[in-house]
This record gives sequence, structure tokens and C-alpha cells, in this order.
Amino acid sequence: MFLLFCAPAWAGPRWQELPPTPAPVPGETPGYAVVNGIRLYYATIGRGPAVLMLHGGLSNSDYWGNQVQALTPHHQVILVDSRGHGRSARNDQPFGYDFMTDDVVGLLDFLKIPRADIVGWSDGAILGLGMAIRYPNRVGKVFAFGANSDPSGLVKGVEKNPTFAAFIDRAAKEFEKLSPTPENYSAFVDAIAKMWGKQPRWTASDLKQIHTPVLIADGDHDEGIKRSHTEYLAATIPGAELLILPGASHFAFLQKPALFNAALLDFLDGR
Repeated sequence: MFLLFCAPAWAGPRWQELPPTPAPVPGETPGYAVVNGIRLYYATIGRGPAVLMLHGGLSNSDYWGNQVQALTPHHQVILVDSRGHGRSARNDQPFGYDFMTDDVVGLLDFLKIPRADIVGWSDGAILGLGMAIRYPNRVGKVFAFGANSDPSGLVKGVEKNPTFAAFIDRAAKEFEKLSPTPENYSAFVDAIAKMWGKQPRWTASDLKQIHTPVLIADGDHDEGIKRSHTEYLAATIPGAELLILPGASHFAFLQKPALFNAALLDFLDGR
């Protein structure tokens, strides 16, 4: 099923903008969980069915502020800073999607949450799909925005795109502000880049193991993910839907939050 949401015209190319990172939402209850040998930052807010928010590489959970406000009236929202990102620590273990997925499951265990819907962006979307493959009993639905199943789905030279370059610059400042090891940003980026160059490497057979309800979503101007690859994911995962948000990029949740949130709530609650 292919969905295309319509949106009003903007005065300028909204997809080339990088709106500010939202501030943490008042009422979030923060904490740390010791998971796989690291201190993992998380925050919870709201009541209702659990929704776990997984952010993209180099960023942190604050990026979900617009979505948190939309979800909290009817959901318990769980935010997490992935290992080495934001306020979370890392150890000498190389970054890897399977290991980071294990962190997410460890956090759910710590919080005594048996099952949660997953909302993921970029690396977070990959983690959500990884959970659907490896831990299907822990996942309800997966809203996967800007994911790839192998490095061939990435656009080469994305770091030179002005919007993405602005994000990388912002991520450096946020890392220095939030991280327990603020001096290690360059090493952190190098380690993440190595992961991006090699992982994930899911085959079509791997993707066909997914039987969780999945919405594969992206912006029509994504700087880093090939449209053909997004369409491949939706066509290969059994029963998956495809959503392309118009006039938005890899940062659609910031650029067009009302449109993004409407699609998110429709997927989680409307069917």
C-alpha cells in the first residue's frame, strides 16, 4: 500500500531547512539504566500503551520533542539516548546495530515493559527493524523513517549536502554539551562512520522474517537514503506500507512535525 500525504505549499524549500532541536518536554522523568556494561540515559512521560522512540546516528533523544507532545496524551513515551550518543556512555565495544538493539531490549527489561511500539528515525529505524527480526515478541508496531537494510541504500557524499552538513555541525555542539565524554566527538564520529560503512547487511530473506506491522516512511527529498531502497524495504517486508512525506527530507519530523505526527498517530492508533 502506498500513501502520499498532501501538505500546503511553503514559502521556501522547507526540505532544505534544519529547524532547531526541540527542548526536552516538561514532565519527562529521566533516569539511567546499566545495560550491557554502560550507563544508558532514558526518560519517560505519559500513560498508556508504550512507545519507544529511537533517534538517528550522531543525535540524541531531544530531537523527538515535537512527537513526544503529540504522543503523550494517550501513550507512555520512552526516550533513550543510544550508547555513546547524547547523555549515554559507551565502552570499548565497537558500534554495531545488533549490540545497540540488545541495549534497547535491556532497557525494556529494566523498565519491566514486555512489549512496545517502536518509532525510529535513521539508525533508530534500523534498530526498530532489527528488533522486529531478532526480538519479535518485544515489538508491537514499527514506524521506520529513513532506514536502510544495507550500505548500498545510502547516498554517497551525503555529508557534503548543506542540510546534512549543518546537522553534523549541530551534532558536534550537542555532543560537547551532553556527553559524559565531551572531548571524544571525533573518535565517536569515526566509530559511527565505520558502522555505517559495513552495517546493517540484511538480505531479503532476513527482511521477510518480519511479521510485525511496519510502516516504511521517508521524505521525498531525503539527503541520505535512496528512494529506490526505501521502496525496496516496503516491497520486501511482508505487509509493510510505504509512506513518502512531500517537501521533506531526512529531518521531516523537524521540518513538518504536524504532517509527520498525523501519519505517526494514524499508524499507531488509527488501524
